[in-house]
Amino acid sequence: MALGRISALRFAGGTPDRLVVAPIDLRIADPHIAEEIYSGRFAMGGSMIDTSGGSPFQIEVANQSFNRSLHGFGWLRHMRAADHDLAFANARALVDDWIVVEGRELGGLAFEPDVLATRLIAWFSHSPIVLRGADHGFYRRFLKSIALQTRYLKHVAGAMPGDATRFKARIALAMASLCLPSSAGAVRAASRNLDSEIDAQILPDGGHVSRNPMVLIELLTNLLPLKQTYINLGQKPPRNLAAGMDRMFSALRFFRHSSGELVLFNGASAVSADRLLGVLRYDETSGTAFREMPHSHYQRLSSGNAVVVADTGAPPRGGLSSQAHAGCLSFELSSGANCFIVNAGAPVVSHTSYADFARMTAAHSTVTLGDRSSLTFSHSEFLGPIVTGGVRRVSVESLDEEGKHQGFSASHDGYVGRLKLLHRRKIRLLSSGHELQGRDEILKPDETAPGADNQTSAVARFHIHPTISVSMDDDGVVHLTAGDGETWAFVARDLKPNIEEDVHFADLAGARTSKQITLEFDVGTQSQVDWKLIRTNLPRA
Repeated sequence: MALGRISALRFAGGTPDRLVVAPIDLRIADPHIAEEIYSGRFAMGGSMIDTSGGSPFQIEVANQSFNRSLHGFGWLRHMRAADHDLAFANARALVDDWIVVEGRELGGLAFEPDVLATRLIAWFSHSPIVLRGADHGFYRRFLKSIALQTRYLKHVAGAMPGDATRFKARIALAMASLCLPSSAGAVRAASRNLDSEIDAQILPDGGHVSRNPMVLIELLTNLLPLKQTYINLGQKPPRNLAAGMDRMFSALRFFRHSSGELVLFNGASAVSADRLLGVLRYDETSGTAFREMPHSHYQRLSSGNAVVVADTGAPPRGGLSSQAHAGCLSFELSSGANCFIVNAGAPVVSHTSYADFARMTAAHSTVTLGDRSSLTFSHSEFLGPIVTGGVRRVSVESLDEEGKHQGFSASHDGYVGRLKLLHRRKIRLLSSGHELQGRDEILKPDETAPGADNQTSAVARFHIHPTISVSMDDDGVVHLTAGDGETWAFVARDLKPNIEEDVHFADLAGARTSKQITLEFDVGTQSQVDWKLIRTNLPRA
């Protein structure tokens, strides 16, 4: 949302006399990054900028991801981790510099709601180090700026679309109601607004309406300190907060592989193990992960050390689809400490040229028809990158048979409009956890086989995690071997697999090369493909 540049005088008001409390920050901090910042080197959003002693807020940088990180001030946590007066003075100088450069006019990237909410949360959380040793003049400027930004965010929040950004804005405003001297009515109003977001955006199964698993980590990282702040102040938390967070934790468990990694569906990217565990350590719920998420529309099969998670849902509508991927019926397989079959995932830095490619069906472990994606996306600046066509209906049927296997059959209509074809996938994980059986069928809308004259090409792709070694023997069996020695074999009936070069987008260090298995066929001559993944060697002790 952009309102253009607005004079700060429009949102002028009283200046609070103090901050009441400083919430904790659960994000990982590195004191070495504080040293780099002190030296004028800012590494964010996939870019490294050397300010050469100048203000980072007066340097033009084309990378918008860098700019959002810079103006979001999440990097203050590194100054706190450095834990010495020089780092604290540097943090204070940079905050003061921002107030001078950006604080007189409200608008531009620095006042985009997501950036603004991130900055307020960071300033509240790290106010102890920013204010340590500060003179009265800076103390007043800091409080005046926080109050001004809070009033502006409150003004724009009501008109924001109902997505994760508005959720974060409501978290920041609830935090402001606690950290700044506020009336009881103001605290209750902020609490009610946050309750409304929990109701609207967190589904009964704990997933987020965007269907992006990574959003849960982002939200919980901010909700956990907020909840503790309510408790520390003796304030009544929002009515839905505890139950909503419990559901989110359950969903997060659902989306974790046996290796501890997060699944890569619908905009999810690499998350460091420390960050994920930093959130999950506060999980007070118990029990195993669900077999299915009926509202978020995902399936989870688990037996022995093997875990399979599959996307069996249509994309959300409108703005909520801006990060949706065309990966319907894709799946990921992990076993023990390793992920074997994955999706390519979203790039960690969203501005990269890979972002559009990552959303295509070909970047997912599923079937592509006619070299097209099962979703179409808008390229309009006005609409944004939302879904404009493709999958509308996904039907799912359980194939579970106690004592034998867990499984499902699902089909989607993403190709009906253009190719008059359905994709149906059946997957079974045997109770031993040593074998995954799959079948991909291409059908006409009446669920009969296509005619022999149908020349549509099909490719079933199985993207291999970049840490896995891939080889093929003389019999056409593909062997996937992890570093600890665990090996799975991929075999297909009546088709010889191909091993091809691939790109894995979701890596903390940036996109990296990997491999993929492909099965190519024409639906007119072969409308059904059977394949298996069989564990052939256990990990070394």
